[in-house]
Amino acid sequence: MRASYSFSASWVTPAPMADVAAAVVDLEHYPQWWPQVRAVAKMGPDTARVLCRSALPYTLDLVLDAVSREAPVLEVAVSGDLDGWVRWTLSPAEGGTRTEFAQEVAVGGALAAASVVGRPLLRWNHDRMMRGCEHGLRERLAG
Repeated sequence: MRASYSFSASWVTPAPMADVAAAVVDLEHYPQWWPQVRAVAKMGPDTARVLCRSALPYTLDLVLDAVSREAPVLEVAVSGDLDGWVRWTLSPAEGGTRTEFAQEVAVGGALAAASVVGRPLLRWNHDRMMRGCEHGLRERLAG
């Protein structure tokens, strides 16, 4: 059994596009500003292992492989507890940079079975994670 998810979020980050792009591709420093990213280990020039945990008592263990590191579209392939991709699309906006996050992932096994019943809870959990991202990114790039 597999369960698929699509997530998205969008906001304006009050910083130049180059600064937002630099922060988004710098995975190793995510735990410094994104509270729900608990740990990052660089595995190679374009690969990192990332542990994420939002409000629910479960830590996602992910491997991210860079697909595109060039703005305006920054993308990674995701494997591990989730399989799919994450994409950041950046564009100039009044007050800074329009920061659009999109994610298409699937889960299998026991996590997929649990997600069928808990889909609304998982969406709520992801929304909390993205609010942490938005606030953390804004603070990181302030000034």
